[in-house]
Amino acid sequence: MPPIRHPLFDPMHPGRLHRPPFPLSPLDENEQVVLVDEAGTAIGTADKATVHGAHTPRHLAFSCYGFRADGRLLVTRRAHDKATFPSVWTNTACGHPAPGESPAQAATRRLRYELGVQPRELTMALPDFSYRAFDGTVEENELCPVLVCRIDDDPQPRADEVGEWAWWSWAQFLAAAADPESGLSPWSREQAPLLDAVLGRIGDDGGSGR
Repeated sequence: MPPIRHPLFDPMHPGRLHRPPFPLSPLDENEQVVLVDEAGTAIGTADKATVHGAHTPRHLAFSCYGFRADGRLLVTRRAHDKATFPSVWTNTACGHPAPGESPAQAATRRLRYELGVQPRELTMALPDFSYRAFDGTVEENELCPVLVCRIDDDPQPRADEVGEWAWWSWAQFLAAAADPESGLSPWSREQAPLLDAVLGRIGDDGGSGR
């Protein structure tokens, strides 16, 4: 009698071999971002490959901060050939939810794709954060909810996404965020003190506090 194949335990079961509902990589030809108004309401979509420019329309993004059990934060340096803010040190991962995708789903997708890590205890920390920043060529103009999560393993990053990575203490990250000469990404510098104010509460609620 052949063994019984169950979709929960067999990754090759036909019931699990389906196309994912959202793009797994930024290489999909028609990857879209969600355009939003000042109230955060979705008003349309745009091609990610062309939406960023000197005057970028406001759109939905996310930032994620991944902590080890000992409280250290996984920081990454953006690859040198990234279209926006290349080679800057920043938080664990950033990205753009696809139409119909939540920030948490997008964060999970990008963490797996960019860094080869599986987030645990993914928690929304700053749902209304937004910012604008200009790197001299391209503007970022994003409604950018901030999530935190637990990461248990060292990353295995893609070279076209991440140039370097390191585990920093939260105090080290806060110091870099407070130093205008640190080279930390502008969104991380704005997010750090806001996130610091809520991390303890998130930990008390059972999420990923530092």
